[in-house]
Amino acid sequence: MIELDVEQGSPEWVAARLGIPTASQFHRLITPKTRKASSQSAGYRNELLAEWLFGLPADAAKSGYMDRGGELEADAAAWYEMRNDCDTRKLGFALRDDRRVGCSPDRMVGDRGGLEIKCRSAPIHIGYLLGDADEAYCQVQGCMWVCEREWWDFLAYHPLMPAYSARIERDDAFIAQLEIAVNLFLEGMDEMKDKLLRLGCEPRPPQITIDAGMESDASSFATEGHVDAA
Repeated sequence: MIELDVEQGSPEWVAARLGIPTASQFHRLITPKTRKASSQSAGYRNELLAEWLFGLPADAAKSGYMDRGGELEADAAAWYEMRNDCDTRKLGFALRDDRRVGCSPDRMVGDRGGLEIKCRSAPIHIGYLLGDADEAYCQVQGCMWVCEREWWDFLAYHPLMPAYSARIERDDAFIAQLEIAVNLFLEGMDEMKDKLLRLGCEPRPPQITIDAGMESDASSFATEGHVDAA
């Protein structure tokens, strides 16, 4: 694992994850229940190829650099630390050793674990309370894979409702299937990049700035829907 000392949401963080698959989107490569290839992979591939070509994040115009619950995430981390009598640390971005896959852990816990925090709307939080957290399974297993961890705690936090917390143990069988899916996805992306280059497409370097121009440049590029930072 390669750790990058960047602030999540900063231009450096955006540039580090530009055009590569990240853990929050692994459910678009493999389905958590059937463990088969997801039908969403082609759409995700095209989003990452567009990032590679334009040098801009797909969700830039919708949410700036990221939308992660702001102060609520800090409150959630404090709740977790008090409840579990532990300290956590932030990690800006983690990369696989080849730098082609990454994740943005919300917190690292000790030498063995990590923490994923969700601060979502009331309807989504109610879904978490009722057990609808399948999408997060791919994400936390992906974080364990990239960060080489043994367990990962999932915390859904809402200031007006009970928190939902669950520990997810490392699933080596699933991670092996996930690794195969990710590697096949990367091979397909490489083939499509070669095809786009032959068609005359010219990739731009990262267009990551902190001025207002980034949002206007990205307005015709952004995709619909919420994208998690991890």
